[in-house]
Amino acid sequence: MAMTDEELFLASMGDVTPLAHDNQAELSKIKAQPTISQLEKRKAAEQESALDVNFLSTEYVDLLDPYDLMTFKRQGVQEGVFKKLRLGKYQIDATIDLHGKRFYEARKTLFEFILDCHNNNIRVLLLRHGIGLKSKPTPAILKSYINKWLQEVPQVLCFHSALRCHGGSGSTYVLLKKNDEQKTQTKEIYAKR
Repeated sequence: MAMTDEELFLASMGDVTPLAHDNQAELSKIKAQPTISQLEKRKAAEQESALDVNFLSTEYVDLLDPYDLMTFKRQGVQEGVFKKLRLGKYQIDATIDLHGKRFYEARKTLFEFILDCHNNNIRVLLLRHGIGLKSKPTPAILKSYINKWLQEVPQVLCFHSALRCHGGSGSTYVLLKKNDEQKTQTKEIYAKR
């Protein structure tokens, strides 16, 4: 006749003696107070998050294949403009290399770079991010987040993976909107015609 799991357990525990509880402190009575260092770190983190204007998401993103092309065009962008960007026919005004940057560093760097370029009338960007074959534990994680982040930035009109001569699917062309100063200049030019 086969023994039940409970009978097997009791049979195997037959010669075990319980530990004495005389000298042990009860964990439920110990209240761990945060150290001064922990309190200061918590305070600094709260202040930093309150001052952080970076709205780029940190949530889960659908991962791209390392060789996937990245492409995005906002509604209203003319096909001719998008085609010219896609074919690398615009002069590149600024380049940034995000290779090897950690997630939060890349997020911060990209956000500041785009805002700085937009504020300084720089419109055509080349982002070098790599295809992510060596990223651990998941390939193309930075590339996947850049794809998502660029779509979240309202100043970005469109973007497309670069031509092979500019880094191929490991780089991306980005076209930014005109800032207010550029819009005013354009209106003045057309008003004179």
